[in-house]
Amino acid sequence: MLVFWEHRLALLATPKTGSTAIEAALEPLASMAIQRPPELKHTPAYRFRRFIGPYLKASSGQEFTVLAMMREPLDWLGSWYRYRQREEIANPRNSTAGISFDRFLNDYMESPRPPHAEVGSQAKFLSGKDGLGVDRLFRYDDIDALVHFLEERLDCEIVLPRLNVSPEGELDVTPETEARLRNFAADDFALYESLAHERA
Repeated sequence: MLVFWEHRLALLATPKTGSTAIEAALEPLASMAIQRPPELKHTPAYRFRRFIGPYLKASSGQEFTVLAMMREPLDWLGSWYRYRQREEIANPRNSTAGISFDRFLNDYMESPRPPHAEVGSQAKFLSGKDGLGVDRLFRYDDIDALVHFLEERLDCEIVLPRLNVSPEGELDVTPETEARLRNFAADDFALYESLAHERA
């Protein structure tokens, strides 16, 4: 999470949406950069609105514009799946090695989820008390729009490095599993589709 005090901007770090690269490029310009631990780096919108936003407003006397990124839900889950296939993953229970992507998706829809499929929800991460918890939401596949917005607001050129990229991996999924996922994660798909329509 990055906070730009003078510009009254806060950029939340939605997991698996390029936040590490964005933070590497913009950390020198930020007034506050929370990069670790992950629980703080990836502060969700509802916690920001409850705790950090009011503090910033009380200190500055102004509201902060809250930004975030969102990735297409199936692609987002694919990134998590590939990321957790790394050999150096800390907790073996979180590893997806030896598990197909289709199996991973079905495990994601279980209750409770097994540890390797416990990755949360973008819609929940981005939600506030009464609906969407951010002011501007950008699509991961149109990251240039976020870069352009920040270049204008921060008055600087931004070049994003490639960092924390998930390894390559097979992402085969059956039509039945995808249909089940679209129903299970309907809020995520609906929110992403609303961004597609907004862009059009």
